[in-house]
Amino acid sequence: MNEDFTDDLAELQLRLEQSEQYLGIAGLRSRRPALETEASRPELWDEPERARRVAQDLAAVNDDIDAFERLQGRLEDAQTLWELATELDDDSVLAEIAEAVDTLRVAFDALELRALLAGTYDERDAVCSIQSGEGGTDSQDWASMLLRMYGRWAERRGFSFAVESVTEGKEAGITSAEFSVKGRHAYGLLRSEHGIHRLVRVSPFNKEGKRQTAFASVKVVPFFPEMAKEVEIDETELRVDTYRSSGAGGQHVNVTDSAVRITHLPTGLVTSSQAQRSQHQNRERAMQMLAAKLLDLERRKRSDEVAEIAGAAKRMGFGSQIRSYVLYPYQMVKDLRTEHSTSKVDAVLDGDIDDFVATYLRWRRAEEVAAGSAAAQ
Repeated sequence: MNEDFTDDLAELQLRLEQSEQYLGIAGLRSRRPALETEASRPELWDEPERARRVAQDLAAVNDDIDAFERLQGRLEDAQTLWELATELDDDSVLAEIAEAVDTLRVAFDALELRALLAGTYDERDAVCSIQSGEGGTDSQDWASMLLRMYGRWAERRGFSFAVESVTEGKEAGITSAEFSVKGRHAYGLLRSEHGIHRLVRVSPFNKEGKRQTAFASVKVVPFFPEMAKEVEIDETELRVDTYRSSGAGGQHVNVTDSAVRITHLPTGLVTSSQAQRSQHQNRERAMQMLAAKLLDLERRKRSDEVAEIAGAAKRMGFGSQIRSYVLYPYQMVKDLRTEHSTSKVDAVLDGDIDDFVATYLRWRRAEEVAAGSAAAQ
C-alpha cells in the first residue's frame, strides 16, 4: 500500500469519542422522548412562548444527535473501506479514503466549535446595533458596509436576519442601525463582533484621493423575547417617538408611517423598530429589544464575568478597535485580540468571517482557562 491511514482513522475515532462526551449524547438521547411527548401535546400551544421554547429545545437536541450520528456513520464507512483496501491490497480506493479523512477532519473542527459555545446565553438569538464613529461620511459608509457584511454572514449560515431600524447618513451610508439575527448560537457566534471596527482605505468621498480612517462600533446582546414581559419597565420613564421609516436597508425594511423609537430615560438606552407592518407591532418589538438591553445592563452590574457579554464602552477612535480592515496601501483584515489575519478582504466584507469567529472563541476559552488557573493559585 502506498499510504497508511491507520493513525489518521484512529485519531478521528478518538475525536468521535470526545465529541460524544462534550455533546452529552447519552443525556440528549434520554431527554429526547420527554421533549417529543411535550411537543406533541395539542394544549401546549395555548402557551405560545413555552411551545416555542420546547420546539427550540427539541430541535437543538435532534441537531446535536443527528450531527454526531452522521459523523459516526461517515467514519465507520471510511474505516470499513480502509479495512477492505488493506485486506485486498487495493490502492484504487486510497484517494477516496484520503478525501473522507480530510472532510471528516473539517467536520470535527466545526463540531468541536460547539463545545466553545457553552455559555449561558450562547444558544440565544442576537440583537445587534451599529453606530458610525470618527471619520465623517466615511464612517457612515463603513457602518453600512458592516451591516451588509453581517447580513451576508447570516445568509451563509442560514440564519434569519432582519434590520429593525436604520438612520441614513447625510451624504452616504448610515449613522446607525439595529438588527436581529435568529438562529441557534447566533449570540454565541456574534459576540466576537462586539467592539470597534476600523477601516483604512482611499476615501471615495475625498476629492484628493487621500487615505482615510473610519470607525464604527458594533454592539451585541442576547435576545430574550419570552422574558420581555417579566422585565419591569416603568412606562413613565420612557419617551416614545413615532416617525416614518426612511426605507434605508433595502428589502429588509418596510417603508411605513409607524416606525417607533423608545428611549429609556434613566439609562439612556434607545431601541427602535420600523420593520413591522403596524405601529403596535413595532412598539412591541422595540420593547422586546429594550428588555434585552436592560437585562444585559443588569447582568453587567451584577457580575464582572457576565460584564464581558457586552463589554466596556470605549471611545470610538484610534487605539480602541478590536479589528482593522485595511484596503490601502495593502489588503489585510486583522483581529487585534487574537492576532488572526487574512488578506482576503473582499471575502470578509462579503460575510466570510467564520475564521475570525472561531479564532475568537478559542482565544476567549484560553483566556478563561488562564484566568481560572491564576485564581486557583
